[in-house]
Amino acid sequence: MDDHDTSYRLLFSHAEMVRDLLTGFVPESWIAELDLNSLEKMNGSYVSDDLRSRHNDAIWRVRWGQEWIYIYLLLEFQSTVDRFMPVRILTYTGLLYQDLVRRQELDNSRKLPPVLPIVLYNGAARWRAPTRVSGLIQPGPAALAEFQPDQALLLIDEGAFDMDELAPLSNLVAALFRLEHHRSLAEVPDILALLIDWLSEPGQEDLRRDYVEWLRRRLRRWAPDVNLPEIHDLQETYNMVRDTVQEWKDQHHQTGLQQGLEQGMEQGSTNEARAILRRQLMRRFGDVPAEVDARLGRATRTELEGWIDRPYEVDTLEDVFRPS
Repeated sequence: MDDHDTSYRLLFSHAEMVRDLLTGFVPESWIAELDLNSLEKMNGSYVSDDLRSRHNDAIWRVRWGQEWIYIYLLLEFQSTVDRFMPVRILTYTGLLYQDLVRRQELDNSRKLPPVLPIVLYNGAARWRAPTRVSGLIQPGPAALAEFQPDQALLLIDEGAFDMDELAPLSNLVAALFRLEHHRSLAEVPDILALLIDWLSEPGQEDLRRDYVEWLRRRLRRWAPDVNLPEIHDLQETYNMVRDTVQEWKDQHHQTGLQQGLEQGMEQGSTNEARAILRRQLMRRFGDVPAEVDARLGRATRTELEGWIDRPYEVDTLEDVFRPS
């Protein structure tokens, strides 16, 4: 797991982020029935070392009436789609159930709680793989169908969202997606300004710190050629990105002015050569036909300079343009 993955997981160790993920990106009406104030992160003491190492900050539970619903949040950062992700989710869900049974955390009904498995995927390619185990099992005798697992997962493919449609949302996760998939660095300061406003309340210091940690790692990729100073809070990050964007704009403006000046000088020289040649043609041959005038208008400066001395060296207008 690289530094970016670690910092991303830290963000989703905060109840505010899980709440905004559920309310903003789980398209189910029953989300409104949850007591989101009861969101509670699991302690991560699992029987599987792999489960413990990967997901101790990503398993939550929340009250639905008097019952608990478990939110299994799997954060994926691989560059390619994992076709067998439903199988992994099936395994993790089974390990979670096994752990709840082992620790005797079931209620008096002795029934297992429902689980919502969410895969949060931020790869560049869009997800095209199955989201159910049944989509991965080859056909068999109809009588075997009832014995096959059919674990499903809720896929949230960040890059599939229209970032302009996310912009009006007052949602911490929407801001994260917009930062992760911004089209130019110039978009970043406005998003950071929103985060500064949303995370200004007392008690949000840890989430602000983890956002800064995530941004510090991402900025290395967003602006690899910039010597970034050490940043410690969101306001510093905002100031630094804003100043960097302005510096880039100033540099591009100066470059554009210089290029424009050079192009203007080049164009001026070409127009001057065209005007001289036209005058010489008129003095030598009289009126310049429209097709010849159009040819002069298309000619480059090099071509014009090659023709400019020829009106007095040839007998006809056509000979001016014949190859030497």
